[in-house]
Amino acid sequence: MASEWPVVSPRVRELFRRGAEVAANPRADWIEELHRASLSGARMRAVVDDPVLAAATRRANLANLLHWAAANVRDPGDRVPVTSGPEVLEAARDLVRRGLDQGGLDAYRTAQSVAWRRWMEICFDLGPSPADLRELLDISSLSISTFIDDTVAAIAERMAAERAELTRGAHAERRATVTLLLEGAPISRVRAEAQLGYGLTGPHTAFILWSPAATGTGPLEAAAEAVMRATGAAHRLTVLASAAALWVWLPAATTCDSAEVTERLARTPGVRVAVGRPGTDVDGFRRSHLDAITTQRMLTRLASSQQIGRYRDVQLVALLTADPARADEFLTDTLGDLLHADATLHEAVRTYVRELGNTSRTAERLFTHRNTILRRLARADELLPRPLADDIVTVGAALEVLRWRTGSP
Repeated sequence: MASEWPVVSPRVRELFRRGAEVAANPRADWIEELHRASLSGARMRAVVDDPVLAAATRRANLANLLHWAAANVRDPGDRVPVTSGPEVLEAARDLVRRGLDQGGLDAYRTAQSVAWRRWMEICFDLGPSPADLRELLDISSLSISTFIDDTVAAIAERMAAERAELTRGAHAERRATVTLLLEGAPISRVRAEAQLGYGLTGPHTAFILWSPAATGTGPLEAAAEAVMRATGAAHRLTVLASAAALWVWLPAATTCDSAEVTERLARTPGVRVAVGRPGTDVDGFRRSHLDAITTQRMLTRLASSQQIGRYRDVQLVALLTADPARADEFLTDTLGDLLHADATLHEAVRTYVRELGNTSRTAERLFTHRNTILRRLARADELLPRPLADDIVTVGAALEVLRWRTGSP
């Protein structure tokens, strides 16, 4: 039986309320520190590597912080009930759908330590007397730890219920079969095809659709259907990866780069798409999906505004940006002052590299005069650490990284 909640003095209740008002409007650097902490630790690696799971964890932690603060503005010092908001429930559901255990709940514990440090700063800034500060910190420690304990217990219960639900029905069977195929487990092709209702011989193209804003699966399904129709595929295999992501395979060798695909996707602006290389048979089924995952992670890592990314277009960029800090160093060392030049100059140099140093074709591609291109190239040479002619391949690679990072066409 839980012990009785302590009575808080009126003075400390007022201090608690004032502090909660500050916490209810957290500074951006506090929020960023909270996110970094929540995604740290060895057991969080699988979450960090998945952009959708990482985003869901961030939303859940921020929702918990704001819920705790709002509850203490209303009823300062009282026990805070667990939030049943969609952010927390979706995070729990997504962890289960990815086949992860409760190690994903480590995020709440690590976030707790950051929140406690920031809360102590707030308490000291309120200027209480030593006696009031002692009482305030005592009840605060109890409030925060109890809220996190209650939250973790509620989410663990939710995950157990979700896991039980997913072990029943066609969705669970399809998800389990796809997982076995992706892991290279010894499952026969005939059995896998029967469970998926999808042929594994012949060509495949995998793509991942996700929504950073977690708008639900409706827009994702609409976008998947649009891509399928635009590519002329007769049907598709779809696996619900999370509340905000779909894994899809088309029985066709397509790069999804037609104007019709782009046009159809533009009708669902909140949806992002990562496309793998076409492959053949079971190995191609697996490899194409892994390509799409690499592309999705790269788009997320660079915070790119591009709606669609194709592995064939980003393979080099994905390799160059696997370590964000080294990628920044590469851009600075290679581009020098050109890094901060306007987009028009970047586009001119990038197109010149693509056209193998042919200024006439570059001018035609950019619908401008050849002399204009020559002036822009001369300006680029002034800004680059080394002349473009001496480092054209490296500069081209750096500008390609920059293109995906800034979302340039």
